[in-house]
Amino acid sequence: MLDVPKLPLPAAWDHEVDVLILGSGAGGLATATVAAMHGASALVLEKCDTFGGGAATSGGVVWVPANSDLPGKGIEDSLDSAAHYLRRVLGNRPRWELVQTYLDNVPKMEAFFNTRTEVKLVARMAGPDYHSEEEGALPAGRMMDPAPFDGRTLGKWFDRLRPPIPTFLLFGGMMVGKYDIDALARGVRSFASARHGAKLVARFAWDKLRLYKRGTRLALGNALAGRLLKSALDAGVDLWDSVTVKALVMDGDRVAGLAVEHRGRQVTLRARQGLVLATGGFPANAAMMGQNVPYPDQHQSMAPESNVGDGISIGLAAGGHLDDINLDNAFWTPVSVLTRPDGSILKCPHLIIDRSKPGVIAVNQQGRRFVNEGASYHDFVAAMHREHVHTPTIPAWLVCDAHFLAQYGLGLAKPWPFPHGALLKAGYLVKAGSLAELARKIGVPADALEAEAAAHTRFAASGVDSDFGKGSTGYNRYLGDPDHVPNPCLGPIKTPPFYAVKIVPGDIGTSLGLRTDPQARVLDAQDQPIPGLYACGNDMNSVMAGTYPSGGITLGPAMTFGYLIGQSLAAAAGGKRHG
Repeated sequence: MLDVPKLPLPAAWDHEVDVLILGSGAGGLATATVAAMHGASALVLEKCDTFGGGAATSGGVVWVPANSDLPGKGIEDSLDSAAHYLRRVLGNRPRWELVQTYLDNVPKMEAFFNTRTEVKLVARMAGPDYHSEEEGALPAGRMMDPAPFDGRTLGKWFDRLRPPIPTFLLFGGMMVGKYDIDALARGVRSFASARHGAKLVARFAWDKLRLYKRGTRLALGNALAGRLLKSALDAGVDLWDSVTVKALVMDGDRVAGLAVEHRGRQVTLRARQGLVLATGGFPANAAMMGQNVPYPDQHQSMAPESNVGDGISIGLAAGGHLDDINLDNAFWTPVSVLTRPDGSILKCPHLIIDRSKPGVIAVNQQGRRFVNEGASYHDFVAAMHREHVHTPTIPAWLVCDAHFLAQYGLGLAKPWPFPHGALLKAGYLVKAGSLAELARKIGVPADALEAEAAAHTRFAASGVDSDFGKGSTGYNRYLGDPDHVPNPCLGPIKTPPFYAVKIVPGDIGTSLGLRTDPQARVLDAQDQPIPGLYACGNDMNSVMAGTYPSGGITLGPAMTFGYLIGQSLAAAAGGKRHG
């Protein structure tokens, strides 16, 4: 835990604002934008030299039941249906007053940002809730993606937007989203896909000719962060980077502001209405992760390395406490790791691109499958944790054949025509002429691996995975290959050479956070609001209580509670000024 001293009120403040926000991810920028657009002064403090936080490196999905995009696309949804779905998946674990507040306000948040700011969210027409067979699940539409964003509209601020993770880039700088990847993969089979891919490459080439450091067509979370940053700038939000918090300033039991260092200068900042904690949780804090996640010695986080728990530490120093209701304390994803020649590492999250495709299996250290490979990234890692209790499963291996690798790629190994020599040399990608040889190289029993591959090949022919049900749900099939029959998620594993990639448990952020009330006010040990202190994003404990019912259940609450905080504090500021 970070040491955050507390100071009394200074004789005079160096700077005063209505709303002081710590962190520039989705929650922080949403709070600041809404507050400023409602007439309050807002200042965002960012510890790094770029803005966007974890949102900028994420998939960018926002979960919005009953959103404004659905009626025009012929999809019926209701908040009651979404609530029923959540009750089926989450059970009695969450605090339902927070869940209900989220459901009641997330459509309002989406409508506000879509109509009044640069943020444009579009309902995903092929994208079911993750537990797609549960009552109340929707086969499409609740997940909303940010529309691709032209980073050039940020002007000089484009280089101050946190870049995406390298695995979301092609050719060293061209951003691609799921639709782009699908189009590129199908380029030789579809004129429309080929044309889309050609446009992407031409745009990137033009950006390089104009000496941009990376492609300016932004997708995924980078598009969301870019749009939020542009919205904040348009609203007149003040943004400071390279800020180090030195102390929390208190006025009795009320949080009054912060003492910070900004570009070598010591500054006291007054938060007239409230201090908002939105620093992205603690995934890069080794000590906190060691206390709160399973098998931390083999765990890899995809979250920014700057997310070390600053906001949570401030909340605890002010008298707040961590919630204790979560099923899991982080949002899991399997991760593979490449060690580069210089000793640095590159991490690849296996989110949605490879595991569900036909012709790949995940095996433990006994060479046996242990999970439906098409399960959500969160559920996949939860299965690794469960299995490892009795059978070594951390690390595990993804195994495929030559046809699969050429068609779909595996982790950092891109599909044909991308070369794989460097990945083979580094040991990231393991190659063998037979399954028995591959088993020897990765240290699993050959007879077990051969039996699993043979069984999977039989399942591919019948279309039914009788062991784990891969391809049996709408969510599985959505991420499979629609052109592959009879099951878009089941393919043979029989064409040499064979390949494997090692995977370990990882996360895309922590879910354990400060306990708050439905107004996002941080609560003390007696569950009373701490005056002047708010939290959202991953500094606020997961509204879903550490479960993962659908894509966008981190960014959705972050923006929604940021929206509510911004409105509330702006209203209080107006009352103070005019009362």
